[in-house]
Amino acid sequence: MSHASAAVPASSAAAPPAGAHRFSAVISRIAEEMAARDDHGTPADYIPMLAGVDPRRFGMAVAEPDGTVYGVGDWQQPFSTQSISKVFALALALSLDGERIWRGVGREPSGNPFNSLVQLEYENGIPRNPFINAGALVVTDRLQALTGDAAGQVRELLRTESGNAAIDFVPDVAASEAAHGDRNAALAHFMASYGNITLPVPELLAAYFRQCSIEASCADLALSAGFLARHGVRADGSALLTRSQAKQVNAVMLTCGTYDAAGEFAYRVGLPGKSGVGGGIIAIVPGECTLCVWSPGLDRRGNSVAGVAALDRFTTLTGLSVF
Repeated sequence: MSHASAAVPASSAAAPPAGAHRFSAVISRIAEEMAARDDHGTPADYIPMLAGVDPRRFGMAVAEPDGTVYGVGDWQQPFSTQSISKVFALALALSLDGERIWRGVGREPSGNPFNSLVQLEYENGIPRNPFINAGALVVTDRLQALTGDAAGQVRELLRTESGNAAIDFVPDVAASEAAHGDRNAALAHFMASYGNITLPVPELLAAYFRQCSIEASCADLALSAGFLARHGVRADGSALLTRSQAKQVNAVMLTCGTYDAAGEFAYRVGLPGKSGVGGGIIAIVPGECTLCVWSPGLDRRGNSVAGVAALDRFTTLTGLSVF
């Protein structure tokens, strides 16, 4: 893989040399537009470790299928991946467990907030999809049972695919989430009452909070998600997923990856995507590239305001989407 030397420093929104890479001019223009925005949203305040991040920060990276990566703004600044990690947990569970993972979690949009309890009662403890918190807990439960270290497996996948061995957990973030994790505990206990959680709930929550605490940069995540643009093929040429499984993950990202704003995201951006309340969003252009954008100011549904706007501009300016 190649980290483009012409890319801008993390603190600057200046453009790399014109024509340096396929989308250099486009993402530089987008960075300038995002810097001029008045509305940046508000960082997640229910996780104290995330609340103090400057909402005006912005980074964007593009990774090509051959491993070349380049970006603008804070594209090399590590940030809390949060729910973006759910994509990698799902991919690992699918690779190890195949279709069995879908016995405990659905593939439909929820239409409700990502930490909602209401739908679970109506649907007998089966979460609508693997990207809301309840569904992600089911995936982590299964991955923990299969590997003994779900969070460690996600970290290792990110390290390997990005080439960055420094990617790691942030214990203070995990502790912060645990201290404010009553809703997730309620979700886990409720699903356990239906037999849809096998681990002791404290063990499951510890693994889940640890997974969500992973820090990585836009460059790291754009590279790490490359197997979804390469139809399941990892950076070393081996297969993590079958072509069909990669299609399935991309499809669920498109329909469910941005909480209860997935329809609006598909309408504006037109790509499979997954957001996290740390302000990051990954997006996939199958066969073309992967994108990661970070700006910590969120809208009321938990998605990065500038991140969604930047991806909207990317697909508008390039004409690349799945539609």
